[in-house]
Amino acid sequence: VQLQASGGGLVKPGGSLRLSCAASGPTYVVGWFRQPPGEEREFVTSISRYGGNTNYADFVEGRFTITRDNAKNMVHLQLNSLRPEDTAVYYCAASSHAVRGIQYYDTPGKFHYWGQGTLVTVSS
Repeated sequence: VQLQASGGGLVKPGGSLRLSCAASGPTYVVGWFRQPPGEEREFVTSISRYGGNTNYADFVEGRFTITRDNAKNMVHLQLNSLRPEDTAVYYCAASSHAVRGIQYYDTPGKFHYWGQGTLVTVSS
């Protein structure tokens, strides 16, 4: 499976962006991670194969929403109320299986396919 993330850009604090992850075929669990400048990659959110279950990092605080459209092999991440500390390269990733609950898929090592990343910059 090949993944391609898009939708990043420059936005002011409090603004919104919608990231998209296009897959070359059907996927199981899909997650979004981010890597702030000079820091390690961190989990943001994940969604189960049919979208019935989601998991979010604590720092999201209800500001982000992950959804998927399996008919189009797309996963979206709506980012609202963005803060400067949300500045990072955002990566989408997919697992090759879905044998565990959604809470399990919260570290990079549990995902097998990665997109190239899209940069989100939050600055006034």
